[in-house]
Amino acid sequence: MTHVVTDNCIKCKYKDCVELCPVDCFYVGENMLVIHPDECIDCGVCVPECPAVAIFPDSDIPSESHWFELNRKFAGLWPNITKKGEPPGDADAWNGAPNKFAKHFSSKPGDG
Repeated sequence: MTHVVTDNCIKCKYKDCVELCPVDCFYVGENMLVIHPDECIDCGVCVPECPAVAIFPDSDIPSESHWFELNRKFAGLWPNITKKGEPPGDADAWNGAPNKFAKHFSSKPGDG
């Protein structure tokens, strides 16, 4: 079992979860984070730390969802991130916005 970052992280990217991760399994894209499913130890410390409520156990994600594979794919392409850093200045305005994946997802890597 692993945890998965989902839609609401897009354009929020608060990064509160990053420094708490004991195995450094977060990877950073231009406008969201993902979790490497082979590195996550399912400790769950990241879940309550996410202000965007964007991290869930993979067992809570419908099997037909693309989120598990998206996390796996981009964790292999984006740089690892281990320090919190600052979220985007407009993160609060994006928190809870609908259809963020379809309209705003970027496959570009972020700064690790």
